[in-house]
Amino acid sequence: MSDWNQQVIDEFRANAGKVAQFGDADMVIVHHTGAKSGVARQTPLVARVDGDDVIIFASKAGAPTHPDWFHNLVANPSVRLEIGTETRDVVARVAEGDERDRLWERQKQEMPGFAEYEKTAGARQIPVVVLEPAS
Repeated sequence: MSDWNQQVIDEFRANAGKVAQFGDADMVIVHHTGAKSGVARQTPLVARVDGDDVIIFASKAGAPTHPDWFHNLVANPSVRLEIGTETRDVVARVAEGDERDRLWERQKQEMPGFAEYEKTAGARQIPVVVLEPAS
């Protein structure tokens, strides 16, 4: 894990899920398993709460490739999520069609930086991942 990610995780845990550089944005820490390595990993991400679901965006700051954590969630969709001071078991699925478009448009409206990520990602469509409560 990068030093930057560790610093974000430490601040998240020290401040009940808030990280100063992300302002009022909802943040989560996703605990996932490496698709190839099987290694347990933790990734801090900006998120959106949508009812009982938590929405995350595989923007990778507009890079031309998907982030590694996205491939891990596709391969191993049962994950643990830290949000605020809670820990939840969730199942990840990739949103498609109208659902993806609705969630993505809302994210771009509320956090315009995501619209910039979309521009710099080129031909890559940024995946939207829905984290649903595990049964």
